[in-house]
Amino acid sequence: MHGRSFIAVSVAGGLALVYAVLVPVTCVAEDVATAEQPASPTGAATPSPNAVVPSPSPANAAPPSTPAPSQTGAVAPVPATDPVIAGIRSKLADAALRKGADPADLAALEAFYAERSGPPVWVTPMGFSARAQGAIDEIGKADDWGLAASAFQLPPAGTLPKTADEQAVAEIKLQLAVLKYARFARGGRVNPASLSKILDLDPPIRDPKIVLTEIAAAPAPDSYLQSLHPKHEQFQNLRQALLKARGSDGASKPASERDIQRIVINMERWRWMPENLGKIYVQDNVPEYMLYVVKDGKVIHSDKIVVGLLRYATPVFSADLQSIVFNPEWTVPPTIVRENLLPNLRGGGWFGGGSVLREHGLKVKYNGRVVDAGSVNWGSVNMANIAFVQAPGPTNVLGKLKFVYPNKHMVYMHDTIKRGLFKPTMRAEGHNCIRMEKPSQLAEILLAEDKGWDTKKVQDLLAKGYDSAVNLDHPIPVHTTYFTAAADADGKVTSFADVYALDSKLAPIVAGKAVASAAPSDDDDADAPTGSVPSARAKPPKENVAGQIQGLFGD
Repeated sequence: MHGRSFIAVSVAGGLALVYAVLVPVTCVAEDVATAEQPASPTGAATPSPNAVVPSPSPANAAPPSTPAPSQTGAVAPVPATDPVIAGIRSKLADAALRKGADPADLAALEAFYAERSGPPVWVTPMGFSARAQGAIDEIGKADDWGLAASAFQLPPAGTLPKTADEQAVAEIKLQLAVLKYARFARGGRVNPASLSKILDLDPPIRDPKIVLTEIAAAPAPDSYLQSLHPKHEQFQNLRQALLKARGSDGASKPASERDIQRIVINMERWRWMPENLGKIYVQDNVPEYMLYVVKDGKVIHSDKIVVGLLRYATPVFSADLQSIVFNPEWTVPPTIVRENLLPNLRGGGWFGGGSVLREHGLKVKYNGRVVDAGSVNWGSVNMANIAFVQAPGPTNVLGKLKFVYPNKHMVYMHDTIKRGLFKPTMRAEGHNCIRMEKPSQLAEILLAEDKGWDTKKVQDLLAKGYDSAVNLDHPIPVHTTYFTAAADADGKVTSFADVYALDSKLAPIVAGKAVASAAPSDDDDADAPTGSVPSARAKPPKENVAGQIQGLFGD
């Protein structure tokens, strides 16, 4: 009779003696009642199988007013929410407060205050706290950082909200200003791709929920806001140049609005850059027509480069260099196939179709196998199966070296047999890949850094290699950039030609006059620059195919 009291009754000498033996175990009824309770909340304590279970209360005992936690899994009651926090939760649904705010910022605020019971971050019964005043003052200095203070809707610093609702509104307004400042400081003022299809950049915007958590814990919110701006040396130099140009340093005469605008535009572009450029990296600055190798923040190599014409603009992006190819084969890019080769192969063209292939030593591969160009029906063949390849050698347009950093643009850096391209100051020619004047030096530097190779090993491969790829053990970042201004540590600014006319697209954004929202189409003539930059929108004339291909090949 497991689980019950055992009662033994014996009768002796007319007397009934009742022996009641009470077994100290939990009664079945109580076991059943406990089993019917809902499961304990996540994280609630569960009694150990070996724990001592208390004896049941007497049948006539009054039940306890609060069940023991070990029996029910109950947790301590949640403290009452601060009335201002409750007001914030309610006011965040107010359409007037939400108008113009970033959806991600609003979602972050809702999540942040849903988890917070009090007190508010910024307001007190006596108005804004000293920490709040520091944040308000710092946002008010946004112009000193290349932002515009007028872009932030700050509550008056001396406001004294009396009711909980007024305090809730003040807290929300300051938080929205903080989040907008944090987003702008990290390149979120505009999506770069909305300005030009060649801008393939991903600004390092910080999650607004993280910003709210970090600034709430920061002992000095003004210092925290300053820390959100880029740490890159060039950004800091440009900022000093900006203060100098505006006369904010107290020792300089204000510069022209055009010069100030150029500085701010380029500060904005630094906000789009990765936070960590790499211990060693390559930078190709398109408007400057220069390549730099930077190690530990110091330039250890520089070289002239040639970039693409406006029609075939070199894209702006970052990718990792993974291999260097010695004496590479050249596979003709799709653009040249479509615009130059295929029309001639299909129509006979100036050189009778296939002669254009012979002129440049191009072989035709069908599904990777070399075939006779004359055996291909160029009017119906699936061009996805066709490749045009030029073998290594003295006439190969890639020269002796190709630097491969895989990317969706199919762009790479390479040598060239057209040495005269490096003589002009303005070096935009051909398609979008980057040609360099001293590629062997770049190979020697990078392979010495990555593999410890000496010069002789590199030169041996240059002399004997045949489409020989050397994979790097540690990929090296390559940053193709578009900076039209650079500053030294003294704030002296050097400017470069706006070869793709991108400054004019960013200018109204940094001035707070416009917001770009849609990526321009491939046919957007607004990409065409004005002034001395040559127009390159027109299709290459078919009657001069050889000249066009000679100018375009090598990309």
